[in-house]
Amino acid sequence: MPAPLPFTPEELTGRAASHVVLLAGFPVQVHRDVAAPFLALRAAAARDGIDLVPVSGFRDFARQCLIWNGKYRGERPLLDRRGEPLAAASLAPAARVDAILVWSALPGASRHHWGTDLDVIDAAALPPGYTPQLVPAEYAPGGPFARLEGWLSAHAAGFGFYRPYAQDRGGVLPEPWHLSHAALAAQAQDALDVDVLRGALAGAGLEGSEEIGARLQALHARYVLNVDPAPPAALLAGAATVIPPTRPS
Repeated sequence: MPAPLPFTPEELTGRAASHVVLLAGFPVQVHRDVAAPFLALRAAAARDGIDLVPVSGFRDFARQCLIWNGKYRGERPLLDRRGEPLAAASLAPAARVDAILVWSALPGASRHHWGTDLDVIDAAALPPGYTPQLVPAEYAPGGPFARLEGWLSAHAAGFGFYRPYAQDRGGVLPEPWHLSHAALAAQAQDALDVDVLRGALAGAGLEGSEEIGARLQALHARYVLNVDPAPPAALLAGAATVIPPTRPS
């Protein structure tokens, strides 16, 4: 008998939330097998004076569509790879799609759909009245979260986490705030093939859908598969926390 699937197609693409739970103490949802290891990571950070706080976890398909369509129409800020503003209306469809994908995932393809990924800050390092922007400068030397960046580099793998957007690989730009549960995210990434993604996008009312459909194979390769590999230590630690799925095969 084949092994049970770790995620349904609906869970993979954010169209179901049957795999996520509310993270204790925070208004964010995560995969049911991510809650305990993340709270263990948070407790370890606290012992070193870091208040590890998730500002984003699970995000559903509808929410990702709102973000995408707002950027495509020019209703939300659209930035180039240097962080400079772009006028959406001045860009051809192909350029507009690529500009959005540098900073925001295609609906159905966001790692946040899986519940395995979180955006994190160090609340103890926030200057009075400061609102985090989640930009690389905040995690660079001299930024408010520079100590958090170094701490995560040293300790996240031991709890099963890593950062999939650590380097500029020509797809999504580096996101030092973005943590991923390595073992579960690897299963989700393997399962989210082009056919699953195409099925989620069908009839979704997505702006630029004709352009996206024509290039979906290439977009999937560049923006879904093209991430930093998880360290072996993170995969091993994460695998120990995952409960085997019981869903019928």
